[in-house]
Amino acid sequence: MRGGTGLARTPATPAPALAGFEHVNRYWDGRNQTYAAKILPGEYYVTTADELVVTVLGSCVAACIRDPHFGIGGMNHFMLPVAGELAGCTATSLSSAARYGNFAMEHLVNAILKHGGRRDHLEVKLFGGGRILSQMTDVGHRNILFVRDYVQKEGLRVVAEDLGGPYPRKVLYHPLTGKVWMKKLRSLHNDTVVERERAYLSRLEREPVAGSVELF
Repeated sequence: MRGGTGLARTPATPAPALAGFEHVNRYWDGRNQTYAAKILPGEYYVTTADELVVTVLGSCVAACIRDPHFGIGGMNHFMLPVAGELAGCTATSLSSAARYGNFAMEHLVNAILKHGGRRDHLEVKLFGGGRILSQMTDVGHRNILFVRDYVQKEGLRVVAEDLGGPYPRKVLYHPLTGKVWMKKLRSLHNDTVVERERAYLSRLEREPVAGSVELF
């Protein structure tokens, strides 16, 4: 993504976002000399443009999915809720919590299919699920169990993954090429990731799943 001349070019106007994704924060990434869409917990983004999709993961998981034949793909960022400080994952609790993961995965896949992708072409890369929320159930491990089970049951082709461990990750995904740049953050300089995920987890535990997903 970086230019070979070492000279920064003037940012061009970004390609219009696909319908439904106009609200996602997009910015000029001077280091990689391209536009990037930054997603937060609970968000996803799909594009046909020459741009990056960026997020920072702690306990959450991101699935990077694309159709390499039609040049469309995107990324989600999700976390399963937990019912209080559960010591383990019962079948009932995991099944209920997985509704959130199902929504995250199905919305991303369906958006790709809606804009021209084909299910049999899809390739998947998985990241995140770190254990960074101390003194809590290992939410990251639950997220990993869910997403691996989901892609296996749905017959999706996983071509790469980097899951688990005690650290957060910064992930930059280029859907047009399928390339991923990932940086493991060995130490947190601030509590932004932890506090953001705690707030998101708290909201998930308070709010029921609403709406429905039409499957393709």
